[in-house]
Amino acid sequence: MDLYSRKIIAWVLTKTMEAEEVLRCIEIAKERRGIKNPLVIQSDRGVQFTSAKYAEITNKMITSYSHKGTPWDNACIESFHTLIKREWLNFYKIENYNHAYKLIFEYIESFYNTIKIHSHCGYLSPNNYEKQFTLKLTNSNDTTYLTNSVI
Repeated sequence: MDLYSRKIIAWVLTKTMEAEEVLRCIEIAKERRGIKNPLVIQSDRGVQFTSAKYAEITNKMITSYSHKGTPWDNACIESFHTLIKREWLNFYKIENYNHAYKLIFEYIESFYNTIKIHSHCGYLSPNNYEKQFTLKLTNSNDTTYLTNSVI
């Protein structure tokens, strides 16, 4: 999740909790954003994020972990997990992995990023909020604004 726009940049549905799956998601995010390295990877202290393999995979990235007993560091993504369950998944009897993948794809790619409005985004969808930001950048003559922007 991009904390600026609340857009889900990349997601992976897995049958296991292997660190390699986290890397796959990071690579998708990097490709979609056109960057070589993420600025910060924030995660909780789940087994896949504290493994030696994860440390190896992210050794050239800035990693940030939630402190034990402080769930607020991940509040935005935890809120998203609650939303996808409450607004979408709880209405279905999930048949199998493929069905789960289809439902999650529909929610994220067809609703959450494109239609769902967020108060944080001035009551725009994440996609529209990012489009508005890009328009401001292209119309701005203030180079300070351009160099200090979060993308």
